[in-house]
Amino acid sequence: MYTVLGRGVCGTIALVSTDPARAEHLRDLARLRRVRDRIDREYAQPLDVEALARGAHVSAGHLSRQFRKAYGESPYSYLMTRRIERAMALLRAGDHSVTEACFAVGFSSLGTFSTRFTELVGVPPSVYRREAAGATVGMAPCVAKQITRPIRNREARVPDPA
Repeated sequence: MYTVLGRGVCGTIALVSTDPARAEHLRDLARLRRVRDRIDREYAQPLDVEALARGAHVSAGHLSRQFRKAYGESPYSYLMTRRIERAMALLRAGDHSVTEACFAVGFSSLGTFSTRFTELVGVPPSVYRREAAGATVGMAPCVAKQITRPIRNREARVPDPA
């Protein structure tokens, strides 16, 4: 059961649950959303699960379990995916070298960046930069983001050898 508190600035309705367990669940989801938003905003900063957990006032283990339950991946995995996504955009634009893209998105090691990039994208960053340059020219940014989003190798379709 919910109680309506009123309408927000954008016309959204503010609800409060009268069930304590439901209210706690909603607070947990709001906390996780703030963590995810922080990762999206500060992906290039030195973030780790412990720092994210401190900011959310929970333990690192609790944050990892709850984040995975809500979003299907750990906070660290989500951060790495965001960084690789941003690096892909920089490399497609052709304005950055692989090394510049690596450091611009928050990696401190070119080797780690190349390994993670290859795991998520399927090709090394240098190959991606060469082959993807100009691939999304004239495409709406929202469409380009959707079709170029990195996927984990376990989720990728196996190419047909024929």
